[in-house]
Amino acid sequence: MSHYVVTGGAGFIGSAIVRGLLREGAGRVVVIDNLLTGRESNLEEVRGAIDFQRADIRCYDEIAPLIRGAAVVFHEAAIPSVPRSIDDPVPSHEVNIDGTFNVLRAAREGKVGRVVYAASSSAYGDTEVLPKVETMAPQPKSPYALQKLVGEYYCNIFSEVYGLETVALRYFNVYGPRQDPSSPYSGVLSLFMKAVLERRSPTIFGDGGHSRDFTYVDDVVELNLKAARATGVSGKVYNGGNGGRITLNQAWALLQKIEGVEIPAVYGPPRAGDVRDSEADTTAAVRDLGYAPRFSFDDGMRLTLEWYRREGKGRP
Repeated sequence: MSHYVVTGGAGFIGSAIVRGLLREGAGRVVVIDNLLTGRESNLEEVRGAIDFQRADIRCYDEIAPLIRGAAVVFHEAAIPSVPRSIDDPVPSHEVNIDGTFNVLRAAREGKVGRVVYAASSSAYGDTEVLPKVETMAPQPKSPYALQKLVGEYYCNIFSEVYGLETVALRYFNVYGPRQDPSSPYSGVLSLFMKAVLERRSPTIFGDGGHSRDFTYVDDVVELNLKAARATGVSGKVYNGGNGGRITLNQAWALLQKIEGVEIPAVYGPPRAGDVRDSEADTTAAVRDLGYAPRFSFDDGMRLTLEWYRREGKGRP
């Protein structure tokens, strides 16, 4: 029987991977989450089909028995915020570095088939050349970016030294249903969704010209599943983006257009650690993993907005 583990499986991306595994007929899916940033409600409709374990990746003894013998571990557990890592770097270090080491150690000792690691495009920092390609030298600008990069390096070491198969996927601003808009550290598009449904102005830090390679969550799920199956890729790092970029001003303009409203944004000072522009070169992921994003930015935004409307995340 196929056995998969998703750390951070009650989170936004983790819960989407859980549903993707179940759609593919996974025999057993174990979710590890301490609910620091994840929510059990993200798994509500599949709760009876999974093995949910409230455990913390910072505690090796808690997670090692849960990981043992898995075909694939999808390591999504993290404190995923650049500003939060700057404001409070200790917890993010403990989760993103120490926790990742614990997951890799448990996977190696538990004879896991492969670990697919959620890395981050923030490792690139600001680069004059776009799109960003995996061969570029990393230039992390925040504790979070450095922490996720250290996780990549650990994956490579566990692959090269210990023979554990690993694949690292550098996510580029993932968005979609179930992204939590309730925190000041939340993803910008989730905050935009809440603002437009509540008919109020969002705060954009900087001039709104910052651009991002926004990637719909279902495309990221498919990339993870392909990375779990691909051959000859152990120890490697791949970009997980759409290969395009949208400015924050363009994103807010699209939401206003969809809703048929005019609500000017409020602009604040730029935030420390923010990268100006981000765009993925997906050549390697397409070639080696068979990656084929299906959702345009317009399509993804419409689907996401409809989910927020149904779930009452705003007041039309």
